[in-house]
Amino acid sequence: MSDQQVDQGKRTWLIATGCAGAVGGVATAVPFVSTFAPSERAKAAGAPVEVDIGGIKPGEKLTVEWRGKPVWIVRRTPEQLANLKKNDAQLADPNSERKAFPLPEGVNKETRAIKDEFLVVVGICSHLGCSPSDKFVAGPQPSLPDDWNGGFLCPCHGSTFDMAGRVFKNKPAPDNLEVPPYMFLSDSRVLIGESKKA
Repeated sequence: MSDQQVDQGKRTWLIATGCAGAVGGVATAVPFVSTFAPSERAKAAGAPVEVDIGGIKPGEKLTVEWRGKPVWIVRRTPEQLANLKKNDAQLADPNSERKAFPLPEGVNKETRAIKDEFLVVVGICSHLGCSPSDKFVAGPQPSLPDDWNGGFLCPCHGSTFDMAGRVFKNKPAPDNLEVPPYMFLSDSRVLIGESKKA
């Protein structure tokens, strides 16, 4: 047997074991590297949510979950929209100018909506994270002023919000309800968590 034949045999053996080692290394690395990818649950928690709003009647509210938070979609009546301007003098931030929850692009500052009829807000009080109750009916009611025009009441500490999610003055809640990024896909479908700009 010549030296050249021995070297050729060693070379073949080294290549074969090197390839087997590389395959084993890749097989070991793939499960490890895949643990860095977000889980399906994590993807779902941050993913946009598509909602059918075609069945919401004027004066009704639909609640959906986005990023673990309740998002309210309220179809406001013409009367509820007309009453918004009446609240301005009593509100802490009537034009939504505070920067804690800036309005997404395309949202009207007074109605706090892309389409005035539909309010889309995160249903969490900006005070301590409680969930306000619906108080859509106008007029005097327990824990509400006599000139109440409809909105939301946080039962924990008495913060009140109008039908645009704007907080009233001298209440514990420091800011208006958050308007999440959203966009209309059609007249009856809304995508929460993504806007046209994004």
